[in-house]
This record gives sequence, C-alpha cells and structure tokens, in this order.
Amino acid sequence: MHIAIPVDNQELNEAKIAPIANATNWAIINFDEGEVKSIHSAPSWQESGVDWLDFIVLENKFENILDFMNEGIMVLVRREGQDSIEDIIEAFKFKELDEAGF
Repeated sequence: MHIAIPVDNQELNEAKIAPIANATNWAIINFDEGEVKSIHSAPSWQESGVDWLDFIVLENKFENILDFMNEGIMVLVRREGQDSIEDIIEAFKFKELDEAGF
C-alpha cells in the first residue's frame, strides 16, 4: 500500500508534515506487512510515481479533502505531536491517526 504525506522539506529525514498549501514536497511511503519498504519524494500527490495511493495523511482536519475522496483515497489526519514522517508511520501502524470527514 502507498501512503502520501505533504511535507515542508525535500530532505525526507528532516521533513515535517505541512498543510497542503505550504507543502514543498510529498513523501510517498510504500508500506507493506507492517513495515516501510521504501520512501521517496514527489512534487505532488498526483505525481507520486505509483499507480494507486491508498492513504493521504494531512496536517489538520480543515484541509480540503474532496480531490482525494473523488480519487478513492482514504484521508487520515495526524494528531498533536505527530510531526515527522517517522512519527506518522508509527501512528499509522498502531491506528493512531484520525479519519477525515465532514
């Protein structure tokens, strides 16, 4: 499965989640069987280089999620203190992200 996260830095080991409007890049995580298989960056979620994104994790619940929902992508929202890609992946593993919705 593939997870996309809007981030503030092209250096993924230093990147923090960012609101979509402030994102300079997107982290694309290949996650399978409970572990990260690979991580790469992309200029946008549409240019992720993968056939299908399963999840998008957003910085806050006030982001516009309609484009993602129209594409059939499940939208999750990070919780307070989940800022780095590593934090978010750990939260994903333990189902500690919130579902976005109206």
